[in-house]
Amino acid sequence: MGGKRIMFDCGMHMGHLDNLRYPDFSKIPESGDFNSALTCIVITHFHLDHVGALPYFTEVCGYSGPIYMTFPTKALAPLMLEDYRKVMVERRGEEEQFSYDQIMECMKKVTPIDLKQAIQVDKDLQICAYFAGHVLGAAMIYAKVGDSAMVYTGDYNMTPDRHLGAAQIDRLELDLLITESTYATTIRGSKYAREREFLKVVHKCVHDGGKVLIPTFALGRAQELCILLDDYWERMNLKVPIYFSAGLTIQANMYYKMLIGWTSQKIKEAHGTRNAFDFKHVCPFDRSFVNVAGPCVLFATPGMISGGFSLEVFKQWAPSEKNLVTLPGYCVAGTVGHKLMSGKPTRIDLDKDTSIDVRCQIHQLSFSPHTDAKGIMDLIGFLSPKNVVLVHGEKPKMTILKGRIQSELGIPCFDPANNESVSVPSSQTIKVDIAKSFLTNCSNLNLIQPRVSDSLIDHKEIAEIVWDERTAEGILLMEKNKTAKFVSESDLLTTLGAKEHTVQLAYCCAVKLKINSAPKDFKSSEFEDPAASPGHSLLELLSRELKSKFDCSLSITDFDRLELRSFQARICVNECCCYRIKRDENHGGTQRFFCCSWLLSDDVLARKALSFMKEVELDMSNEAFLIEM
Repeated sequence: MGGKRIMFDCGMHMGHLDNLRYPDFSKIPESGDFNSALTCIVITHFHLDHVGALPYFTEVCGYSGPIYMTFPTKALAPLMLEDYRKVMVERRGEEEQFSYDQIMECMKKVTPIDLKQAIQVDKDLQICAYFAGHVLGAAMIYAKVGDSAMVYTGDYNMTPDRHLGAAQIDRLELDLLITESTYATTIRGSKYAREREFLKVVHKCVHDGGKVLIPTFALGRAQELCILLDDYWERMNLKVPIYFSAGLTIQANMYYKMLIGWTSQKIKEAHGTRNAFDFKHVCPFDRSFVNVAGPCVLFATPGMISGGFSLEVFKQWAPSEKNLVTLPGYCVAGTVGHKLMSGKPTRIDLDKDTSIDVRCQIHQLSFSPHTDAKGIMDLIGFLSPKNVVLVHGEKPKMTILKGRIQSELGIPCFDPANNESVSVPSSQTIKVDIAKSFLTNCSNLNLIQPRVSDSLIDHKEIAEIVWDERTAEGILLMEKNKTAKFVSESDLLTTLGAKEHTVQLAYCCAVKLKINSAPKDFKSSEFEDPAASPGHSLLELLSRELKSKFDCSLSITDFDRLELRSFQARICVNECCCYRIKRDENHGGTQRFFCCSWLLSDDVLARKALSFMKEVELDMSNEAFLIEM
């Protein structure tokens, strides 16, 4: 945008375990230099599909340019990244993509930003973060270069939940909105009805002696559901234990307590008496509890059962019909969670050597922190951008949403595939001052008398003048480090402090003379000396001939030159005149040369006059004429 290249988010694909998990960074630079190819990176929130590849890009690929994220994201992202690294490397034995030290070095390169804080990345690019809901610290990013502006939403939620408020953004003038479309076709029902349904199935399971596995990311939904269950357990006086799977959630809760200012208004108001993240009924989980008899509720990471402890527990609990697995609202294709949501299977093959017997109950959670289709349409309608690009969604659903945006809102919409480029136009507005004389001339043209007080008028004065649709011509004056200015043509030189210069054309034209007998008191040789010839008589003769040909105002001025508009003719007395073409030596008669000059505006008229002068023959044999003169 405006010569700037911004990377919004730098995440990984949780459904891949090979190099496909990372973006194809080779698509970015032409030279191989990421620092010169990118102006900056902006991370919207701490989820791995938005920040998971950042340490790899900075510490392995070598990017060292500006990186921006909110304060909570900078605090929580290292927890997510280190948890992922431990799961992939220490527990699954995969090749290490980046180390703990590299995660810490990556975070040192990050500049934290606050909400609605205008950040000047360089002299042209400005960014600003807006509250996105979704998870703690999540932000929508506004970027502006000159008059071109856009918003990248990241993930956002247009409805408030128990620990976060709804997304909030100013009404901005945008050339482009890039929005997530996870739930492009989903319209959710009542939030309270969904909470009751969730509590009902969980309560029934533990009442019947079963175990509830809630695969969830350690940050975000875990806190939301812990608040919900902790409050329900308190009201129902239940004694069934609720567990965290690891210390990561405990660490996360510590940050949630510290960053209480980023949470919902209700939690902030109650903070003085009780911190909502001090759970009464939730405690840490030990691995030895997996096969302990009796009911319990367990939060285990990761949320899509793509590996880690949630997969270990699922293997143990899935064969029992008494147990329950509640899945998050969205699971990436390729994960165990996605296979369970696609239709209840009786068997899941993890690899060629491992399969899981699935007899447990499956329940899909409706507590996704993403906005639904109505929320997406509401945001687009509120911002009214000139163009929309859909990302972060499934192609068939994005296609349906794209059709709605174009038909209902009348906004051009794109849903590009990976590696597909999309170009959208952006507005370019130049703010200019208007000289009083220019505005006055324009108004006179339009038969309007403006009220102007200064040499430069302000917007209020301009607004008082009613313009019609006729075009007013002027000159746009743009000087370095100065505001552009409209001036009339007549004021240009004065404004610039310059003298007026004109371009003239010149030609020394030969005119034939007719002399049958030498006139009295003159020798024929005298006519060969231009200085000795009766100049005024020649000019008069030439004037008469031209008047017969041209219907123009023609006069002899100061007895030494003939004028026809800007065209002037004088008898040339310089045999070496630089405007003279070589004399025709074959001409049998006598010639006189006239030095002619004219402005470019009269070029057509002058060339007609010159053409006539070359053909005419001035009769100097009329003695009566000479005596009369």
